[in-house]
Amino acid sequence: MDTHRETPDIVTSTDAYAHRFTGPVGTWLLDKQWDAVYRMLQTCPGRSVLEVGGGHAQLTGSLLDHDYDVTVMGSDPQCAHRIKPFIEPARCAFQVGDLLNLPYPDRSFDTVIALRLMAHLKNWPRFLNELTRVARHSVIVDYPSQVSVNRCERLLFGQKKAIEGNTRHYTCFTTKVIGDTCLPLGFAPDGRQRQFFWPMVVHRTLNMPKLSATLESACNTFGLTQALGSPVVLKLSRMSEPPALAGVIADHEDAA
Repeated sequence: MDTHRETPDIVTSTDAYAHRFTGPVGTWLLDKQWDAVYRMLQTCPGRSVLEVGGGHAQLTGSLLDHDYDVTVMGSDPQCAHRIKPFIEPARCAFQVGDLLNLPYPDRSFDTVIALRLMAHLKNWPRFLNELTRVARHSVIVDYPSQVSVNRCERLLFGQKKAIEGNTRHYTCFTTKVIGDTCLPLGFAPDGRQRQFFWPMVVHRTLNMPKLSATLESACNTFGLTQALGSPVVLKLSRMSEPPALAGVIADHEDAA
């Protein structure tokens, strides 16, 4: 393997990582994630989807069940492990490639999706450049928000690792930072959904999806999720005319 390539999706493609999302509470967490992604997809033209780093198999089955034409790209052959049930009956394609040099021509797919990935990449600006390059219309990413409990990530890392076992440090973002990075590439934020007020590790620890749903519903009612929720699912759309200069995207909710 090229030691200069970034390969964080190898970890997220393992059974050990998938164990975080087992049981009723794991199903609830993934259902919330799919609801956010599908809401974005309904305003994305076309049916062809590239899942970059999608070996975690958190979206592939749902995308196929909704009649999307899906290609999953991973940084290593082992990233295909969890999506074999979709590859072997030829329901979706899988390809190995460099996450920072995607092996596709410009505008190859209607929508490009990358979840559980950007926060673990060092060269995330290059990654966004590649996602927008191969997307015909839309890009959907997720990220941990700077304006949330994630601000305490370094302080809480030890406790989180003790509970999850295989957690990693990650980079937090704001919509403004991502938007300012993508604007010169001809893409702009076009929809956003914050998923949870309480960190997901809290819900896994409680292991009571009905209680978690009640807690999150209350936070949503009082506007806490909209202000401080994380992770964030963000849709970026190609603009009709690329801007001459990089602009500043106002975002008072998370412009820290």
